[in-house]
Amino acid sequence: MEEQERERAEGERVYTIPLRAVKKAPRWKRSKRAIALIREFLIRHTKAEYLILDNALNEKIWERGSQKPPSRVRVRVTKEEDTVRAELVE
Repeated sequence: MEEQERERAEGERVYTIPLRAVKKAPRWKRSKRAIALIREFLIRHTKAEYLILDNALNEKIWERGSQKPPSRVRVRVTKEEDTVRAELVE
């Protein structure tokens, strides 16, 4: 049982992703650009081929519309072979 928990802990990380670069996008494209930045960040840091973003994470980015995404977001990442699953940390 402890081995399984240790394996799960090793395959799980929490990242704080800065979304400052979103400010360089036009106002009406900022949330779309934020999703793209999250994808780029996670693929770069996890070296994954496939990335699955949680619905709650998407809703958090789009919560205030397309013009005002959050400036940073905390994400819990679980890696399983070549697939990475990202979910919002509350």
